[in-house]
Amino acid sequence: MIAIDGPAASGKSSTARAVAERLGFAHLDSGALYRGVTLVAIRHAVPGPLDPARVLREAETRGLQLQFDGRSYAVYLGGASADEAIRSPEVTARVSAVSAVPEIREWVTERLRRLARAGQSLVVDGRDIGTVVFPEAVLKIFLTASPRTRAGRRITQRGQAVDQALLDREAVDLAARDQADSARAVAPLRQAPDAIPLDGTDLSFEDQVARISALARERLGLD
Repeated sequence: MIAIDGPAASGKSSTARAVAERLGFAHLDSGALYRGVTLVAIRHAVPGPLDPARVLREAETRGLQLQFDGRSYAVYLGGASADEAIRSPEVTARVSAVSAVPEIREWVTERLRRLARAGQSLVVDGRDIGTVVFPEAVLKIFLTASPRTRAGRRITQRGQAVDQALLDREAVDLAARDQADSARAVAPLRQAPDAIPLDGTDLSFEDQVARISALARERLGLD
């Protein structure tokens, strides 16, 4: 197993997906399941303070799950793909708070571990994969980049033009998200002691993928 952790918009998921494809592994995005739970909370939970027990009951009743599509695991809700819905601005704004709830983290962690027990070779990305979910991972990468670099990537992903004012606002938002994720009491964002740091600020996407793939081949003894 390969674990790729890092802050928001560091390119974890896209990099992990590309590494998995290059190695012939399956890609598992832990953040997608947290987004799925957040979507359930927005659509189906009682308005007001978050009730994790109610949210998780709704998630199970409505069939929130990860399904393998041949290359990666995608979020399904009610038997239909929820990939577009979980990337909405509303979900993005709330997922950090939802994912910090201990009961929700335990629920997601158990489902990720169930998939791993199936025996598939995985590249898993998230914020606590190498520290909490799969501390036994053979290779751990901590992928990061400067807030401004990550801000530019996120704006581009949304299909917006990157202007200075928007870049500044997005960089401030990401820095605040980093602080919140690092300071939370449950599964804080941090680099595992045995993780290999990789700063992608000045790397192309292809460089990131190539470096991690090479490390994986070396560590796992792959041809």
